[in-house]
Amino acid sequence: MLLSLMIIPLVAAALVPLVSKRQVPWVALFGTLAAMVPAGSVLTSVNWTAAGTQRLEERYGAWLPDLGIALNLRVDGVSLALVLLTALLGPLCVLGSWTAITQRVRTYYGWLLVLQAAMYGVFMSQDLVIFYICFEFTLVPMFVLISLFGSTNRKAAAIKFFLYTFTGSIIALAGLVYVAWFHATQMSAAPVVASVVNAATGASESAGALAKVSAWTFDIPTLMKTAQQMPLSAQSWVFLAMMLGFAVKVPLFPLHTWLPLAHTEAPTAGSVVLAGVLLKLGTFAIYTFGIGFTPMAAVEYAPVVAGLAVAGILVGGLICWVQTDVKKLVAYSSVAHLGFCMLGMFAMNAAGLQGSLLYMINHGLSTGALFLCIGFMYERYHTRSMHEIGGLAKRMPIWATFMVFFSMASVGLPGLNGFVSEFLCVMGAYQAEPTKELSGLTGGNLGWKYAVLAGVGMIIGAIYILYMVGKVVWGPLKEPHHDDAHGANGHAGAHAGGHHEGALPADLTGREIVTLLPLAVLCLGLGVYPKPLMQVLEPSVNDHVRLTSKARAELRELKGLPAEDRAIYLKNQFPGKGAEGGTGGEGEKKQAEPAKSTGDFTETGK
Repeated sequence: MLLSLMIIPLVAAALVPLVSKRQVPWVALFGTLAAMVPAGSVLTSVNWTAAGTQRLEERYGAWLPDLGIALNLRVDGVSLALVLLTALLGPLCVLGSWTAITQRVRTYYGWLLVLQAAMYGVFMSQDLVIFYICFEFTLVPMFVLISLFGSTNRKAAAIKFFLYTFTGSIIALAGLVYVAWFHATQMSAAPVVASVVNAATGASESAGALAKVSAWTFDIPTLMKTAQQMPLSAQSWVFLAMMLGFAVKVPLFPLHTWLPLAHTEAPTAGSVVLAGVLLKLGTFAIYTFGIGFTPMAAVEYAPVVAGLAVAGILVGGLICWVQTDVKKLVAYSSVAHLGFCMLGMFAMNAAGLQGSLLYMINHGLSTGALFLCIGFMYERYHTRSMHEIGGLAKRMPIWATFMVFFSMASVGLPGLNGFVSEFLCVMGAYQAEPTKELSGLTGGNLGWKYAVLAGVGMIIGAIYILYMVGKVVWGPLKEPHHDDAHGANGHAGAHAGGHHEGALPADLTGREIVTLLPLAVLCLGLGVYPKPLMQVLEPSVNDHVRLTSKARAELRELKGLPAEDRAIYLKNQFPGKGAEGGTGGEGEKKQAEPAKSTGDFTETGK
């Protein structure tokens, strides 16, 4: 079931070169719609709102057994929500590109399908190598989509996008490989007692060497347990490597400079996928690996990360104020929105984490919808400049209705989806006031100052969104003058298929309304009644709250120790030394098990 989510888009991509040009969009549409069938089966096969951690797991055996690499897939509450978001945006991107892409259609839709398969792999992979392959491979389709189908500066945008994100991925890889190496060395230090029968003599011989070879594993739950037991110094280096690498993908200020150019130059579907899902690869990786692998280091550096998040909220909002390109304004707003997401995540309490996970989904819905609206406008006017267009409600009332609706969802209007997640993130930061007594729900390293600054960012966001809506939707009607010189500057001229002077642009077609309507329904539904989604996310939130609360207690204990005892405390954090409170045998026994058969770990969190 889970594997079919990745296979179906790849099969559709393989069929694209075999059909006629007119049939290519239909193949892509059917491929993305077909992938929604197993996604829906995943949703209905498990009672995701039941108490306790719910998950669906599929194991397909070892891929490279000597290295402990296996094709194992798993979906929990967080990855389920992101898988469903990916499944939803797939067919909507195809519908949104139906008339916009008329050249190289096989290349365009083929790579769009491959990109969807890779994104599924990131969210479902249970093996670190498979995760990284899928994570890294998303760069290739996106690079092609931007460089071949983007606007005037598409090549520069594609190169900048690739260099930034590829460099970040390599840095993150260093931290992840260190965890795998650390696990292997700890297992090799205490090899499993095993034996084999000599075929010639029939005598039993030691097989300790075999156990050492199989100590290498990339099973994520196994490595997570090992990484959590690393000393603070090792956790800190691993956390910084992963944060630096994955923060580029978010993007977290000040690593955001590639995003506005990539968004502005990308085709409409590229912007929708980039905002809707690709940016969530970074937040998902930080949530899973940055906090899940190195909780003590995450607690230690939470004020720094949250400070950068708040800076992104404010800087992104202020830059939006001076934008005249509607698409670039929405692109910079993503820097501010993902700042709220990171702020809630590093509040590390129930409200903040819940808000952060909700923000991943809600931002994908509302911002993805805004990029679709802007794309539909651009198809008609071939400009995004607020100096050239205005008062479009008089020409396109249906489009204007959707544009205003999604703008209000993006700004966090109560009753729409953005409000719930934004409010929880700010409340989580406020509740994370440093306290002497440890609390699983509050307590933390942030406090009211972070919340107040984030609140200022909310006000700034409302101002620039309302300004954009006022200029583009309301006010006096303003339409661009189309001529050949206009077309030479990258806009629609008389020979570029644009509207001639005096032509009345049609309002949204039935296809375009069908594209936007599901997103509008979800934005309203999650704003009025977010409880079902919150219940799906709650078990993972509770696990992370317990994990970071324990890490915070250990960190306080460590910092309170005399200098001569600190080295002993750090030494006891290594696997095999009773990190759960005991020493010796039991800890060694638990850590020796994965070396017997890599990739056979069944479940975590129980």
